[in-house]
Amino acid sequence: MELRLLATFEKVAGVLSFTRAAAELKYAQSSVTSQIRALESSLGTELFDRLGSRIRLTEAGERLLPYARQMRELADEARAAVAGAEEPAGTLTVGTMESLTSYRLPPLLELFHHRYPKVRLSMRPTLGDETRQALRQGTYDLGFLMEAGTEHAGLESEVLAVEPLALVAAPGHALAGKELGTADLVRQSLLATEPGCAYRDLFERELKSVEDTVDFMEFGTIEATKRAAAAGLGISLLPEVTVAAELAEGSLVRLLWEPPFTLRTQLAWRSGKRLPAHVRLFVEQARKLVSEQG
Repeated sequence: MELRLLATFEKVAGVLSFTRAAAELKYAQSSVTSQIRALESSLGTELFDRLGSRIRLTEAGERLLPYARQMRELADEARAAVAGAEEPAGTLTVGTMESLTSYRLPPLLELFHHRYPKVRLSMRPTLGDETRQALRQGTYDLGFLMEAGTEHAGLESEVLAVEPLALVAAPGHALAGKELGTADLVRQSLLATEPGCAYRDLFERELKSVEDTVDFMEFGTIEATKRAAAAGLGISLLPEVTVAAELAEGSLVRLLWEPPFTLRTQLAWRSGKRLPAHVRLFVEQARKLVSEQG
């Protein structure tokens, strides 16, 4: 089996699209298709089910994927070893989320861009369940999680920091300056990001402990949620790091309610996975960055 064919297979399996894989690999789509067919021919089995415009891995493809990833990782390690490992190099696919990508990770991404240009980073925005699944399947090398729990089946993880949360509203909101309990919040206009986000789901669960039905006005991004809160549309629970600037400038105020749950920002990878040097470097630098940010 050629490493080139396995690398193409891994990319197609990761994005489940010949067109998108071709674009990311900078190949013609016909080249990607022919490479997959050549690999299937050499193995004597189909690796993908073609379902009209969609594809999915067959059982054989599912079994091959972790081996393809391991062989690519070993090839990267071998290249680094032969080159003397003077400069970190290799591909690194990381599952992340808006709150971290936009508000915590820019210094880390800037560091790798300038100091380690041979490390090819691919940041994939996904929520917790999807990130964990991609890590177990080998689609992601690393994944950032913001969760209350720290044990994840099939994964190893490192807690980087406790992630403070802030319940925010526009200045002059009726609840501003008052000591609040959960019962004081359920009748308010509630603003939130999409379901599946850990802090939104935990907040909803807490509210439902005092009121069976809780309605949220949902927004696609943290930025949109913040703007809606600042415009007086309601209250929202968000990671403190995402609203620090607005709290400092006064466009949002922090309400006097402390959530009865704690979220932890974590970095996770598949259990038993060999972490190549450039992946270990990313983990070390992420740990250092979050520690410095406090």
